[in-house]
Amino acid sequence: MSSDSRTLDRVRKLLAKAEGTDNPHERATFMAAASALMAKYGIEQATLTGRASRSAPGDRLVTLADPWAREKARLVCLVAQAVRCRPLLIGRGEGGQRVHIFGFGSDLERADLLATSLLLQMATGLAAVDPPASNPRAYRRSWLLGFADEVYRLLQAAEEAALRDEAAPGTELVLADRRAEVEAAVAEVYPRIRRTVPRTSGTGYRDGVEAGRRADLERERLASSEGCRTISSASGSGRG
Repeated sequence: MSSDSRTLDRVRKLLAKAEGTDNPHERATFMAAASALMAKYGIEQATLTGRASRSAPGDRLVTLADPWAREKARLVCLVAQAVRCRPLLIGRGEGGQRVHIFGFGSDLERADLLATSLLLQMATGLAAVDPPASNPRAYRRSWLLGFADEVYRLLQAAEEAALRDEAAPGTELVLADRRAEVEAAVAEVYPRIRRTVPRTSGTGYRDGVEAGRRADLERERLASSEGCRTISSASGSGRG
């Protein structure tokens, strides 16, 4: 097994442990380790390929089913954005809300692993909430938005910590070049893009933020651990 495979296998095991525990402190510890490993892996892969790599950005089309398809799609978008992919919410299609994600292979894989786990953790957390009787749907929706926003903030903090602590000289230039290549790939498919920000009227946002913080990482544990805000929507059709 290669070192890359071993790293991703460790991440999968940590995410499975985070999904399988009801203890919020254990979940935070497992997610801290998984997120730190994922961030370090992303830096290593970017440095390894560098500007001389012949690889080109790829893309994936993800469909999120109801209930709460749009809120799930937002979480997927934010997770992808946090790990240096370029997500676009392209609207409802067959099966639910569709997200088209562009990025380099290692970053697409990171986005997929994290989003799959966090969608499950979000669903589990939502099932456990006790919304007010006055407007339970608005509360749940705002809870979901709060969860997704906090996950994004904490994942982004892990990426920044890895860049600061793990990156070799010149890595920021390599990452900037990769961002430019990803944006060029997006522009080929979606020449006109508009940005939207979701609105919320419920009272569950703060509770969702707290759940997102428990579901993800504790920043102060990053250094010692084992080691997806704006949604873009686009006009045009995605590649098959």
